[in-house]
Parts: sequence; structure tokens; C-alpha cells
Amino acid sequence: MTTQTIEEFEYEALPDNASLSASLLAGAFAGIAEHAIMYPVDSIKTRMQILQPTPQAVYTGVLNAFSKISTTEGAKTLWRGVNSVILGAGPAHALYFGTYEYAKHAFGGNESGHHPIAAAAAGACATIASDALMNPFDVIKQRMQVHGSVYTNVMDCFLKVNKAEGFRAFYISYPTTLTMTIPFQSIQFATYEYLRKVLNPSGAYDPMTHITAGGIAGAVAAAATTPLDVAKTLLQTRGEATDVRIRNCNGLVDAFKLIYQRQGLAGFGKGLGPRVLSHMPSTAICWGVYEYGKWFLSRDSSDQQPINLP
Repeated sequence: MTTQTIEEFEYEALPDNASLSASLLAGAFAGIAEHAIMYPVDSIKTRMQILQPTPQAVYTGVLNAFSKISTTEGAKTLWRGVNSVILGAGPAHALYFGTYEYAKHAFGGNESGHHPIAAAAAGACATIASDALMNPFDVIKQRMQVHGSVYTNVMDCFLKVNKAEGFRAFYISYPTTLTMTIPFQSIQFATYEYLRKVLNPSGAYDPMTHITAGGIAGAVAAAATTPLDVAKTLLQTRGEATDVRIRNCNGLVDAFKLIYQRQGLAGFGKGLGPRVLSHMPSTAICWGVYEYGKWFLSRDSSDQQPINLP
């Protein structure tokens, strides 16, 4: 039996009559889903990247870390700081996807054929905007993820870090974050757009295509940018260290030098496994939710819905 589509409509771009708030809503839901669902694995990744871990927080792998944390600190510990992500991810991802759609259209990425440069450039624009909003929430998240964290909640962490280190502490890693996320998002978006068109040339809404392309794109981008993520973690958690050199680490170059001196080249691969393990499903979830949101909004805004006949 063959399937014939009587009426097709374009869902890749939201309809002209869709409100701005409706257009950004898909991105907000996607961001919250992406970060919240895989949060425990992200917590393990942060623990494994700490340059000066406590003796109780030395792990040999993802399963060892999960078992050790759950046994000695309780499984609930793996969710410490998730409220910070939920608070920041919604508005940050709304801005992220809104910027991406606008920039991709402006750069010609919606034209027929493959446009990896347009997709990559749009991804870079999106991450510059969203990271400016998300960076303080990410700092709070990682401060609450480290072993022995004494913060009781998100606000407590914000107030104590701000008092002890100043507001600059929430943006000390921003240049490093951009150095990492611009190539990460450029690789991710270019890979995703390429795979989406290869796997589904018709451009029709297909959940499995978006999930598969998103997962592969996230894994490739995460693996390629892990060394930068290690440096970012060092800068964002430096205030929790007792080592004076770590506490005074200032910027990407200084972080790279310190990591190499202490752990050699192997130090730049710390957390690679859990980083890929968390990003692969999280980006698959993110793209799946986002593309569904676009399809749903386009469907409701269209007078004609597609009808599939056997």
C-alpha cells in the first residue's frame, strides 16, 4: 500500500501569521526538555572534569560515578542545581531558536538545497545571544553540582557567589563559553541540517528524522568541543577550589596551560564519555520537541491539514 499526501504545507518555517510568543514557545519547551531530562549525566560530567577533586569525588567512569554518588550521597544529589537550568533554559532557548530561525532565513538557509555555511552562521548568532542570558545560570548549576556543595538553592548560590567573588564570577567563563559553543553550535546545526535533508529530502515532518539527525549532530559537536568544555568547567568552578592557582585562573589560555601542566593532553578529554552520552539524547530530544512545536503551530495556523490516504 502506498501513502498519498493530498495536501502538503510548508512547516520548516513558521507561518507568517504566527505570533512571536508562539514562535518562541517551541524553542523554550525544547530547551527545558533537553537540559532537564539528561541532567544527572551532566552532573557526572561536571564532577569528572574538576581539576582538583576531593578524594571522595574521584571516578573511573560514568557507571562508577553514578553508583558512587547514589550510594554515598543519594541519587537526589545528581539533580542538585536543576532548578537553575529550568529557570534559564526556557527564555535562553526561546531566544536561541528565535535568533536561529531569523538568521537562517536572512542568510539564505531556507532556500532549496544544502546550505551548511548559512546554518553554521545562524547557529553562531543564536548561541552568542542565548549564552549571554544563560551563562550565570550555568555557573550556578555547576557550583551546585560539585562534590561538597554547601548551597541550599539557586538564590542562595547566587547571593553567596556574588558576595564572595562579585558579579564578574558569573561571566568569567563567557568568552570561553562562546569559544566553545560557537563551534559546537556551528557543527551541530550544519550537521543537523545536512542529515535532515539527506534522510528526509521531501522536508515533510518526520519525528524519527529529526531525532536521529539531532542525536548524531549533538554527539559529533560534543566530542569535538570537549577540551573547551573542560576549560569552561575549571573557570566556572574555580571559586570552590582550595588550590590558589586554580582560584586565580583567569581566562581560556590560563585554563589550558593549567590543565596541561596538571594532567597533560589526557586532561582535555576529561568527561568526554558523559558529555557525548548526555548531548546525544538531549539534542535528539531538543530537535524532536522543537520540530514538533513548529509542525504543530504551522498545522494549527493552516486552513488545510495534510490528509494521508492508504
